[in-house]
Amino acid sequence: MSEADGQLKKFQKELSAGTVSLALLAALGAAKEPMYGYQIAKRLERLGDGVLSGKQSALYPVLRNLGAAGLLDSFVEPSLSGPPRRYYRITDAGRSTLRDWAEAWRATRDSVDSILGELIP
Repeated sequence: MSEADGQLKKFQKELSAGTVSLALLAALGAAKEPMYGYQIAKRLERLGDGVLSGKQSALYPVLRNLGAAGLLDSFVEPSLSGPPRRYYRITDAGRSTLRDWAEAWRATRDSVDSILGELIP
């Protein structure tokens, strides 16, 4: 791996770390029913053109942190095809936070797009 490839990978990791919580809240905010981790990961992969895809296991610490902050509820149900599954759903506090974070994201995105548009043809 070249130094440029390493720098790109590092940048993508840092950028992703700051957006995964927002993407998870958005996916659960749009869901009609609670979802389990694998469903969430596949939805993010599909809707995000693979940009946020990665190890599914990396989502679980973020889901736990969002739950601990009161932004998600979770419950466990038995599964007919394997071990029990933990399902997640967004709370009212999570919906409010999602609106705030989405607004902050859009402002940041627009600002960076404006800067890039001016500096990089």
